[in-house]
Amino acid sequence: MVTREEVEAAYSRTSGWVRHTPLAESGNLEPYHLWFKCEYMQHTGSFKARGAFNRLLTAKENGELDPGVGIVVASGGNAGLANAYAAAKLGVPATVFVPESAPANKVHKLYAIGAKVVQGGAEYAEAYAAAIRFAEEKGAVYCHAYDQPEIVAGAGGVGLELLDELPDVDTILVAVGGGGLMGGIAAATEGRAHVVGVEPETVPTLHTALAHGGPVDVAVSGIAADSLGARRIGEIGFGVARRTGVQSVLVSDEDIVEARRTLWEKHRIVVEHGAAAAYAALLSGAYKPHDGETVAVILCGANTDPAHF
Repeated sequence: MVTREEVEAAYSRTSGWVRHTPLAESGNLEPYHLWFKCEYMQHTGSFKARGAFNRLLTAKENGELDPGVGIVVASGGNAGLANAYAAAKLGVPATVFVPESAPANKVHKLYAIGAKVVQGGAEYAEAYAAAIRFAEEKGAVYCHAYDQPEIVAGAGGVGLELLDELPDVDTILVAVGGGGLMGGIAAATEGRAHVVGVEPETVPTLHTALAHGGPVDVAVSGIAADSLGARRIGEIGFGVARRTGVQSVLVSDEDIVEARRTLWEKHRIVVEHGAAAAYAALLSGAYKPHDGETVAVILCGANTDPAHF
């Protein structure tokens, strides 16, 4: 289970390695106050760099990082990019297993960073199994895409920055796939803000886990599956969600497409569909703020093709 203290330690450890991303007022006309946390401006285009650096730096501190073998990660794209980038900055090799559904633009970026890319399988779960075998056989440091304490604690830095700049925030809307970002933010802001996890109806990992009392497998499909396509919520994210009272809401693919389009047309912000899910909760009415409420939407990634709107 990840705590605020662990998030603070991770934030200190990764200082100088990750960006402090901007917080922007939306200029909305509704009777609530809306802010965007622009985490899509993080290194490699998503929040994943925070957890990646924390995982690798911790492994290095503990003497677990073999510079000749490096790290391995299974990812639909963003976690692979982040870990490959962190490995390159630390001077160690990175092997990234990705499912066949991984977007071409993300795979090309992995090659550009210098990672060895192994592509196969229809879903993240298959890439995960292959990466685990590689770690066991080669002795590489395994970096989970979302369900390791260092990964979740690192992601929680988003919440610390948000509280520092917007201490009166009432509600934080964040997209959920495997739950690493949601778990980190909920741990960082525990007792200070209400966290709402927003998921596509087609990949309801948190929603289903809350209904069943624990993580269970769900079918994976839909427009945001490349970034929110985990088959089940992580144990850490789920544990933090239940401890802190994270609320779960669902949005449709149509809601996500409209939110992504609106972010560009109204705010000139380009994000991927997974990141737009958080904003979709407001536009669709899945989450309805009360008058005067201060709401922050986490825009967590922008590894997308801006031509496709």
